[in-house]
Amino acid sequence: MDTKEKLNKLRDYAEALESVVVAFSGGVDSSLVAKVCFDVLGGKAMAVTARSETYPAFEYEEATKIAKEIGISHMTIHTSELNIKGFAENPTNRCYFCKSELFGKLKDIAMARGFKNVADGANFDDTSEHRPGLEAAKELSVRSPLKDLGYRKSDIREISHYLNLSNWDKPSYACMSSRFPYGEAITEGKLVLVAAAEDYLRSIGLRQFRVRHHDTIARIEILPEDFPKLLQNGKRTELINTFKEIGYKYVTLDIEGYRSGSMNEVLKQ
Repeated sequence: MDTKEKLNKLRDYAEALESVVVAFSGGVDSSLVAKVCFDVLGGKAMAVTARSETYPAFEYEEATKIAKEIGISHMTIHTSELNIKGFAENPTNRCYFCKSELFGKLKDIAMARGFKNVADGANFDDTSEHRPGLEAAKELSVRSPLKDLGYRKSDIREISHYLNLSNWDKPSYACMSSRFPYGEAITEGKLVLVAAAEDYLRSIGLRQFRVRHHDTIARIEILPEDFPKLLQNGKRTELINTFKEIGYKYVTLDIEGYRSGSMNEVLKQ
């Protein structure tokens, strides 16, 4: 299919929803779902963003900007993953607990406002990864247009670019809880630590990165082509000093580079 055909299939899917609440993070995937649903359904589509300890302020600001760009009605709710039973202990199915609560709240909003469906931005690539949240979506009958149509991230960026969405090439961004090894308790203090470290990397111009938290060790994942940005022209010393001021004792650069879901690698052993 060419880009227009892919878009038309997505529009047909949105039309069949009749009315929908979109789980909206402001990322590329949920932005495309929100855009197409709004274009097709107008006021019968709305976006809902959940603010929490694991969702940084810069992401919320981006979500607000994109929602205005799209024109869709945008609601903000507040959640606390750390208070969800089972979440803070960081089990391998941690995302299931988070998504169950989120989708439950969105179902309540949909019911209260007379909307027939709840949809998310899960895509087909997610089906080949460790994504416990997909089970929560299935249990609560949440619709996943991109996944159901077999659209991968490359398709989503292609369609988003065609529609002139400003974030079509935005780097993938995962919930902050993904920075911790499974079994290590997640606390608000640790989340603040990681957020500060990642804010620094963002401030020096990096776009795709993660700071993985291993107790007193920060394991930095960046694209291999970005290694010189941290190792040359005095940046290495600045990086070390900054991370130690934040609270880390040891600062490491993972020479394998950035890869999505690296904390899941232990599950493959």
